[in-house]
Amino acid sequence: MSGILDLLNSPMGKQIISGVSSQTGQSADKTGNLLSMAMPVLMGAMQKNAATPDGASGLLSALSGKHSGGGILDNLGGLFEGGVEDNVTSDGAGILGHILGGKQPAVENALSQKSGMDAGSVSQILKVAAPILMGVLGKQTAQNNVSDASGLSNMLGGMLGGGQGSKQQSLIESFLDADGDGSILDDVAGMVLGGGQKKGGLGGLLGGLFGK
Repeated sequence: MSGILDLLNSPMGKQIISGVSSQTGQSADKTGNLLSMAMPVLMGAMQKNAATPDGASGLLSALSGKHSGGGILDNLGGLFEGGVEDNVTSDGAGILGHILGGKQPAVENALSQKSGMDAGSVSQILKVAAPILMGVLGKQTAQNNVSDASGLSNMLGGMLGGGQGSKQQSLIESFLDADGDGSILDDVAGMVLGGGQKKGGLGGLLGGLFGK
């Protein structure tokens, strides 16, 4: 299974980055950099949510219902042509509110500081990125016949690792120390580490740095 960063480096990923950057007026380089930090964090938050029975059930329901098969990915050209429609960004706002909850402003501010992009643009980009990420996960859910919490957790874990281990770790490490003052460190570290990644790999690395 390919990782989320592999997706961003693919032709489809480049189309997503180009479309999102045109939507916000930010450069493609800055947009790609932001998405490469934001996507793993959003997935880490989803994985934490999916660690509870209710969270896993809700996410599976969305991935097999509204976002099944990754339909949004089939017409990326149409998605960005003439600007992203309000129903897509409102869907994105709902997804972000659900998976990040009260931590959303802190996550957006940290991404803003790390990427050098203003917080308003970061928020706008995340509202477009969230439905696309759900589309990617919906497609993977269908392709891998994921139907229970265990399969969902394995899928999310695989996509977070996805053959880009050291790169992924350094990206999330740098994000976690985005402003160096530790004010949101534990919150975001907890999100990224949540959902059963306590041992080995990414969880082991970050656990060694922050574990108490």
